[in-house]
Amino acid sequence: MNLGGLQKFSLMDYPDKVSCVVFTSGCNLRCPYCHNSELIEMRDSGVSEEDFFEFLDSRKEMLDAVVVSGGEPTIHSDLPEFLERIKDKGLLVKLDTNGTDPEMLERIVGRGLVDYIAMDVKTSPENYGRVGGRKFSGEVRRSVEIVKDFESHEFRTTMAPGVMDEDDLTSIAELVDGAERYYAQEFRSESVLDEDIKLETGKMDADRAIKMVKDSVNMCEVRES
Repeated sequence: MNLGGLQKFSLMDYPDKVSCVVFTSGCNLRCPYCHNSELIEMRDSGVSEEDFFEFLDSRKEMLDAVVVSGGEPTIHSDLPEFLERIKDKGLLVKLDTNGTDPEMLERIVGRGLVDYIAMDVKTSPENYGRVGGRKFSGEVRRSVEIVKDFESHEFRTTMAPGVMDEDDLTSIAELVDGAERYYAQEFRSESVLDEDIKLETGKMDADRAIKMVKDSVNMCEVRES
């Protein structure tokens, strides 16, 4: 596994659990509001897989869970084996994903390698060209259904100008209908991948977004991205 970094302690990333966050390197999207742009390309972070598992062994009495984030973890063919090694340590696993590889999601879920899934819904499925990828419409829709069928999950969308508008949110509300949790994430303009996004107008207000989605899901909140 190509690792992009390690956050050794978090009380925020896995609900009600003490976790660490391991970041995989490489992503198949280029979201203009990305705050982890250093993880888009494959790179050597200096954190090896064995370093990471030695760290887990040293903190096994302190951690409940590992959050696997990115970048995009599902682009790595060895992700199932990586998650299996974490599970073998007796730790819970949360996966952060953009949902562009439903086949990998199905493999992971089918093998019982994940306990919580957080999926970013970037915009309406037909408009994924705005975040630097091909449309991914069918893949995103399929992944949403896989995640909704999984007991512990959340969906989240960053309300970024030029990426999200009211029509997109209407589409997303229909897409995630019946989900357990949905978060509308505030757009933060500092340290973004594309500086031009700061000049865009028509930003979707997160509080307004919540009002549009709240009747579709069990729990809906604003959260900082």
